[in-house]
Amino acid sequence: MTPYFFGYGSLVNRSTHDYPDAHAAQLVGWRRAWVRSEAFDRVFLSVIPDPDTTISGLIAAVPGADWAALDARETGYARLHSGDAVVHPLAPAPPIAHYAVPVQQQGTTTRDTIILSYLDVVVQGFLREFGTEGVTHFFDTTDGWDTPILNDRSAPQYPRHQMLSSEETELVDHHLKRLSARLE
Repeated sequence: MTPYFFGYGSLVNRSTHDYPDAHAAQLVGWRRAWVRSEAFDRVFLSVIPDPDTTISGLIAAVPGADWAALDARETGYARLHSGDAVVHPLAPAPPIAHYAVPVQQQGTTTRDTIILSYLDVVVQGFLREFGTEGVTHFFDTTDGWDTPILNDRSAPQYPRHQMLSSEETELVDHHLKRLSARLE
């Protein structure tokens, strides 16, 4: 049976990948968090166990069970078996995995900022898949908004950055302001 991945960040934005058979889904018992990865000296979006939280995302097929390309894209993350924690529309249920920054690789970094061009891509994906309510849910089910945010929109550092409409950037900026996030 073809395996699937559960994406909860940039993988929600279908413009950043060409994995087929994508569907909206939820991951039960996990919460998003901005974490510092010592291995890559950067802040990454990850997930942490939280029995009281369910997050939205996207599942998509991994054709031929060829994880190599996705594992390379998700360098710095560990691929975890999701078990029955993913609620989705497929029957029979395929094997599903999600990625998380390993706890032993979390720590201090010299680049302690969230890259805004990365966040923009994530929010654009959530808006397309789940509408404005989905974007609000993304922000509300993600920890670490006290992490400074590097405004790199004029020279995007994120390799899969996308062009956003003015409405999309205004939506991102609105939520950052609502959460008192600090732009640098």
